[in-house]
Amino acid sequence: MNVLVTGGAGYIGSHTCLELLESGCGVIVIDNLCNSNPKSLQRVQELTGKTLKFYQGDVRDGALLKTIFQENPIDCVIHFAGLKCVPESVAKPWAYYDNNLNTTLVLTKAMQEAGVKRIIFSSSATVYAADNTMPLKETSRTGDCTNPYGWTKYMTEQILSGIAHADEKWSVALLRYFNPIGAHESGRIGEDPRGIPNNLMPYITQVAVGRRDHLSVYGNDYNTPDGTGVRDYLHVVDLAKGHVAAVKYVLAHTGCEAFNLGTGVGYSVLDMVNTFVQVNGVPVPYEIGPRRPGDVAVCYAAPDKSAQVLGWKAERTLADMCRDSWNWQSKNSTGYDD
Repeated sequence: MNVLVTGGAGYIGSHTCLELLESGCGVIVIDNLCNSNPKSLQRVQELTGKTLKFYQGDVRDGALLKTIFQENPIDCVIHFAGLKCVPESVAKPWAYYDNNLNTTLVLTKAMQEAGVKRIIFSSSATVYAADNTMPLKETSRTGDCTNPYGWTKYMTEQILSGIAHADEKWSVALLRYFNPIGAHESGRIGEDPRGIPNNLMPYITQVAVGRRDHLSVYGNDYNTPDGTGVRDYLHVVDLAKGHVAAVKYVLAHTGCEAFNLGTGVGYSVLDMVNTFVQVNGVPVPYEIGPRRPGDVAVCYAAPDKSAQVLGWKAERTLADMCRDSWNWQSKNSTGYDD
């Protein structure tokens, strides 16, 4: 079975390519490398001892997609490709709507023409409205997103849901991620953000390795046990395995279903910092600053549906996530550029 992975050279994409290869799937990747590094795919092949096929290009290039589908027998698509920085989406909304929506429109047109009607979409917990009670279920209210990035995920879900509703041969899995962190246990592939990290764990690891002098904690006056924001963090390898489970699901079902991929447990910012320090024995100086606009106090998943329907459950602990994050960063102090 062959899987086309858009954005497959990225953080989650590369870990998913590794798990797909390990499960016996053939892997074809398209990535324009705007926020990724081709070394990730070289290392995936080294770790697995298997090869994948790589096309460098933009998913909005319909001619290239047509060529890919003509040159490769493809059974399903995992769609990661997209811009993903929340603050940047606020500053550059047009770029986010253009990229994230048009990649989906051009991709699904090419899939339709090639007769490939199985797709797994890299969605996000940002599709959920801020007024939901916790934990978030797949039936919780969506929409009322707080930024253009979240809206692009919500709108893409609507596009794919509409396609599946109009044509009963389509099978769509919408995977709503919570907060992926960690790295492959080998320390060979991991998260390598460009510029200043927007997510907590790569910021922690960059402080620990000496690239930044301290961590800024945004707010300590939330209604949480220690006043800092609480999120559902899951190991990227668990997340990647969730995609392998979703491939099996879309091959056996039709229609459109959403699935939360999270642990169901919330950890605060200071929980993360303290666990990282305890597990790895390295200091992480931090300073408390004001809240960031748009941040909510608590956000975590109810992952029961994924366990029941996909047979998937997150297995790695917060200590595992912190240990593997540091193993990657300590061996690759400047990411793939080392």
